[in-house]
Amino acid sequence: MSNKVEVEIGGKLLKIETGELARQASGSVLVTYGETVVLAAVTVTGEPREGIDFIPLMVDYRERTYAAGKIPGGFFKREGRSREKEILTSRLIDRSIRPLLDKRFHNDIQVSLTVLSFDRENDADIPALIAASCAVSISRVPPIERMSAVRVAKVGDNYIINPTFSEQGESELNIVVSGTNDSILMIEGESKEVSNEFVFAAIKQAHDGIKEVIKSQEALIEKNSKPKMTVDEKKLDEKKEKEIRDSYTGRIKDILDIEEKVESDKLRTALKEEVIEKYLDDSLPGEETLIKGLLDDIKRNCIRRSIIDEGKRNGNRKADNIRPISGFVGILPRTHGSALFTRGQTQALVTVTLGTKMDSQIIDGLEDEYKKKFMLHYNFPAYSTGEVRPDRGPGRREIGHGALAERALKQMLPQDEEFPYIIRVVSDILESNGSSSMASVCGASLALMDSGIKISAPVGGVSIGMIKEKDKTVILSDIEGAEDHYGDLDFKAAGTRKGITAIQMDMKVKGLDLEIMKEVLERSKTGREHVLDEMEKIIKVSRDEISILAPRIITLKIAIDKIRDVIGPGGKIIKKIVADTSASMDVSDDGTVTISSDDSSAVAAAKKMVEELTTDVEVGKIYNGKVMRIMNFGAFVEVLPGKEGLVHISQFSEKRLNKVEDAVKEGDELLVKCVEIDKMGRVNLSHKDAVKNGKKEDK
Repeated sequence: MSNKVEVEIGGKLLKIETGELARQASGSVLVTYGETVVLAAVTVTGEPREGIDFIPLMVDYRERTYAAGKIPGGFFKREGRSREKEILTSRLIDRSIRPLLDKRFHNDIQVSLTVLSFDRENDADIPALIAASCAVSISRVPPIERMSAVRVAKVGDNYIINPTFSEQGESELNIVVSGTNDSILMIEGESKEVSNEFVFAAIKQAHDGIKEVIKSQEALIEKNSKPKMTVDEKKLDEKKEKEIRDSYTGRIKDILDIEEKVESDKLRTALKEEVIEKYLDDSLPGEETLIKGLLDDIKRNCIRRSIIDEGKRNGNRKADNIRPISGFVGILPRTHGSALFTRGQTQALVTVTLGTKMDSQIIDGLEDEYKKKFMLHYNFPAYSTGEVRPDRGPGRREIGHGALAERALKQMLPQDEEFPYIIRVVSDILESNGSSSMASVCGASLALMDSGIKISAPVGGVSIGMIKEKDKTVILSDIEGAEDHYGDLDFKAAGTRKGITAIQMDMKVKGLDLEIMKEVLERSKTGREHVLDEMEKIIKVSRDEISILAPRIITLKIAIDKIRDVIGPGGKIIKKIVADTSASMDVSDDGTVTISSDDSSAVAAAKKMVEELTTDVEVGKIYNGKVMRIMNFGAFVEVLPGKEGLVHISQFSEKRLNKVEDAVKEGDELLVKCVEIDKMGRVNLSHKDAVKNGKKEDK
C-alpha cells in the first residue's frame, strides 16, 4: 500500500506518494500537481568511485510525449536525445540538490525523472524538483536537509505561486526558486526590466511557498526513509599531510598572486607533479587523488583566507572592483553583426545572423508545437581555458549558459510586426576566467546593435560571488574562475539600466539567507550599471540600417478572403511568383504576407505581383491590359493577374469595326479603362475612353 501526503499550493492540490512504483530503486516518489504527474527514481551504487574528488550525481529529466497524448515527430516515432527543455530542467534539479549532498560521498547517484502525464496548464519542472528532493531524502543516500521549490509570477498586484502557462505569459516576472527552511539554494528565471525590490519580494514569496511544501513532505519522508549509507572518508597520513601543508602553502600563495591565468596554471601543474612524485606511495590505493585533493584544499584556503582576512583578491582588486572592459563592433566583414567583448581574461566573440521565416526553429515537446524566432547559442571550446579535449558538441553547461543569455536579451527585441526577421546570435568564448555567460550577454547586446536591430535598451551584467567564514561575509563583484570554484555563491542578474531581465543563482554551500540576498542584488545592480557605462563607449545605439548582406524582408497585409487568390489552386500562383522573381514567400492565416530575398529588386517584383493579385478592379481606372481571348462581339482583356474584363467591339474605336481582329489579336497589350462593374461583378472595359483620357492628360 502506498504512502501519500497532500497539500494545497498556489490554489491547487499537490499530491506526493511513494511505495507503489519503481520499488527496486533506492527511493521513488510520484508527484501529482493538477493533472501533471512526474515519477522520480533514485539509484545509488554500493561502492564509491575510486580516483574522484567530486560528487558523481547524474540527473536525467525526460518528457514522454504520451503524457500529453502526442506521438513524437521524426522518422523513428520515439523519444531520442534530450531536448533543450529537458536539459534545462535537469540542470535546475542538479543545482538544487548538489549543494546539500555530503561532498565526501563518492558513490554514483542517479536521479531519473519521467513525466507521465501533462495537463497543458501546469509545467512539470516544479513537480519534478519536488519529486527528486523527496526521492533522494527517502533513498539510501546520506541524509540531506529538506528542500523544495516553487515557481513565482506576478500578474497585476498579485504574486502567484506555481502559475499556469497562461498566467506566466501575463506576468512581469517568471522565476523558479528552490531552497530549504532557512535559505535559498537556486534561482532561475526572467523578467521585464523589474527592480531589485520587485525581485526580492518575489523570492520572499517563493520562500514562504517552499516552507509550506517542505512541511508537507516531512511525515512521508520520516515514515519511508531507508537506512542511510555511511561516508567512507579516506585520509592521508597525518605526518605526510602536515609536511605537504608546511612545505607548499607558501609556494601556492605565490602562484595565486600571479595575475596571468595561463602562467599561474602552468606553475600549479608543475607543483602538483612535483608533490606527487615526492610523496606518492603506489602501494596505497587512491593516494594520488588524496594528494591532489589536499593541494586543492590548500589552494581553496589560501584564496578564501586572503579575501576574508586581508581583503585581497587576484590583481589586488577590491571586493567591488570590476576588471577592465574593452570591445569592438563590426569586426567580421561578412556577418550581419559582430562584436568582441573582453572583461579581464574573459573574452566573447559574438555574431548575429538574420534570416527569414524558413530559418525559424521548430520546437516540439509536450506543449503545442511552435516556431522559435530568436536563438542564442553559446560555445565553450577547450582552448578558451588552455585545455586539450575533443569537441563533442554543446553540453549541459553550454545549453544552460546560452539559455540564460537568450532570456536576458529576448525582452529587448522589436516585435515581429516591426522586424520580421529570424535572429540567431552565437557567442564563441575565446578566453575564459569567470562569468563567460555575462560576457555573452554584453557581447550579444553590442552585436545586435551593430547589426542594426533596434533593441529597446542595451543589456549587461556581471557575476557576483561570496565568501562566508563563520560570522564574516564578503560579497565579490565580477568573480574570476577560482573565486567561483572555491567560493560559496555564483549570482547573475542581467538587465538594463531600468531593471533585471534575467536572473540565475547557484549556491556551493547549503543556502543563502534573505538579508544577504538584498546586498547581493544591490551589488549586482551597481556592477551592471558600470558595465553598461563601458559598453556605451563601444557603441551607444543601434545602427540606422541592417547590414547590406542581410536578406531583405517586407510584410504586407491582405484581406483574408484574398489569400486564395495569392496561393491559387494547389499553390499554383504562389509557386509561379517564387519562380518568376526568385523571392521567398510565406502567407499566414491572418493575411500577413512575408516576402524575402537577398535581392531587393526581387522583393519589389514579388510585392507588385501580390498587390496586383489582391487589388480589385476600380471603375474609372486605366490599365495596360493583355488580350486573352477574342470573340465575335469583343475581346476579353486581363487587366490584373487573373482578372479580366470585356472590351465590346463598339469600344475599340469611334469608327465602326467589321470584326474585332481588325483592331487587336490575342496576346496584344491594350490600354483600357474600366467603365462599369455590373451587379453580377462583370467588368466592362473601353479602349477608346482610355485613349481619350490619355490625350486629355497629355494636354
